[in-house]
Amino acid sequence: MTGLVPFWFIVIAFFWTGFFILEGFDFGVGMLHDLVGTDDASRRAAINTIGPLWDGNEVWLIVAGAAMFAAFPGWYATMFSALNLALVLLLGALIARGLAFEYRGKRDNPRWRRTWDVLLTVGSLVAPLLIGVALGDLLHGLPINSAQNYTGSFWDLLQPYGIFTGITLVLICALHGATFLCLKTTDDMLKRSERLARRIAPFTGAAVVAWVIWTHVTHTTAFFLNPIELLAILAVLTAVWLVYDNHAGFAFAATTVTIASCIVAIFVGLYPNVMVSTTNAAYNLTVHNTASGNYTLKVMTVVAVVLLPVVLAYQTWTYYVFRKRVSKQEFQASPPPSAPASPPSPQPSSPTATPGATAASAD
Repeated sequence: MTGLVPFWFIVIAFFWTGFFILEGFDFGVGMLHDLVGTDDASRRAAINTIGPLWDGNEVWLIVAGAAMFAAFPGWYATMFSALNLALVLLLGALIARGLAFEYRGKRDNPRWRRTWDVLLTVGSLVAPLLIGVALGDLLHGLPINSAQNYTGSFWDLLQPYGIFTGITLVLICALHGATFLCLKTTDDMLKRSERLARRIAPFTGAAVVAWVIWTHVTHTTAFFLNPIELLAILAVLTAVWLVYDNHAGFAFAATTVTIASCIVAIFVGLYPNVMVSTTNAAYNLTVHNTASGNYTLKVMTVVAVVLLPVVLAYQTWTYYVFRKRVSKQEFQASPPPSAPASPPSPQPSSPTATPGATAASAD
């Protein structure tokens, strides 16, 4: 059991990291689609850059939660009871996003579509903000008693470090989405995506640097940054430089490394804890006092080893199939066909005398 406990902590960290890498640019596109698109056709094009992908990406969140429930039920119970109201708000944001994708095009009505556009934007901003606050609270600490019960209120979740973690993840997702749009759009949409990326990049870079320093100063005693923290800073600074240098592909790769290293930094800072108690350090939830039994972890390991490669292969194939750029011309209404012109009516020809008739008249 000793070896499987840290293994499953790593697997859960992997699931959360994969979720933010893949769903991060989905959130970013949702936030920015109304700015990239100046008309209905271009907004539809922006949404369709992630249309075939968003629901598969959200599966990573479900798998991460399910893995926490099965491998660390004590962690799952305390965390989800503490974040009960926040999770309801998160579900509302995710449901609003999903409905916007599915129902926006059901009616050809400007007010109907604008309503779903607003819901998509708000849901895409609120979801990473709330998840970021939750992850920040795990590392910073919450009031937990000796029975592993949360003893605070909803307002105790809104700590400065958790809120700043949420804001930082929102900015990273926005830059991640902007660079993704640079890879997937054409013409004037591409130019607007590049402008948005250049405007977001400095704020993202400053937020990530500040967040890494805050995390390091408050949660470690070492003077120098650890490799993950250093990687996050180098990656975001590289992303900013590449955005201004118009290298969209490399910029997207750099934002991917940025968001991955930030999530990994949270879990590295947590281990061996899974939730920190501000009431008493002896009440911290750890991987050992919240883990499932050995048999459960063994069964989960077999399932993960068999199914995870299949899921990764399928999702890789999906991204390959939908790799092409999306143009707003694909969503513009075709002009109605013009009626065929009626053929000109024949003009009566003047009678001409035949040679025989001329000869007869001469007689």
